[in-house]
Amino acid sequence: MEEPDIIGLEIDILLETLKRRYSYDFSSYARASLDRRIRHFAEKNGYSRISEIIPQLIWDPSLLKKVVYGISVPVTEFFRNPRVFKIIREKVFPVLETYPHIKIWNAGCATGQEVYSMAIMLKEEGLYDKTQIYATDFNDEALEIAREGIYSIESVRNQIKNYQQAGGKETLSDYYLARYNRIIFDNELKKNIVFANHNLISDSPFGEMHLILCRNVLIYFNQDLQCNVLDLFMRSLIHGGFLCLGSHESIRFSAVERFLSPIEKQSKVFKKVARIARERSETDVDE
Repeated sequence: MEEPDIIGLEIDILLETLKRRYSYDFSSYARASLDRRIRHFAEKNGYSRISEIIPQLIWDPSLLKKVVYGISVPVTEFFRNPRVFKIIREKVFPVLETYPHIKIWNAGCATGQEVYSMAIMLKEEGLYDKTQIYATDFNDEALEIAREGIYSIESVRNQIKNYQQAGGKETLSDYYLARYNRIIFDNELKKNIVFANHNLISDSPFGEMHLILCRNVLIYFNQDLQCNVLDLFMRSLIHGGFLCLGSHESIRFSAVERFLSPIEKQSKVFKKVARIARERSETDVDE
């Protein structure tokens, strides 16, 4: 008789516990990646079996944050993939500049490095004062780190080159105070940022956005959930607004593809356009 997949069963019960006890639904996440993160969380935190987490999680709500933080993916860095930031600076910002007020949504912001990178660019291009940035994640522990804006000094030093390649106009250290191997971002850089808990799976759209960034989040979702989230973004964007995804993420399988025109295919930056306008543009290219 074939041995049952005991670890798979443990993971199923853990995910069901998260859903029924706390309404955290991971069922639409890419399963292989989720399994790896759960195994890593159990090993890192001294559990000999995944099932040992379950009774403690049921009776001790304080463990929830630790589990969610451990099995979600709050990984980011300053000016990650600087080419993307340079494209936004050179091709998106000149369009946003024409609006009297700008709204940007950084969905799945994790611990906030990308949010502050965007704020720095807006500051350098003279757009920050008329911009409202909404930085959201479903992970409260990651959000708290982002809200505080305190990071290790090494995490910034390692990204100075990225800042320069993204078209940085000043010195990165102009934007933070360094002390005791830690840095904290200037309050002037935080004043137009709203950090909020938002679950892409279950919560409503953020309306009238001019730019949405959601990089390296969709890769952890299955295809159906990716389509749902892309539809959420389309309902959140104004006509002519911009969507920026991660380098390994795609819109090709989604119904929203016909409404998004790439302004830079390699960097996955798209503009929301009318379907007929996109069809005419593609016809012109074909001819």
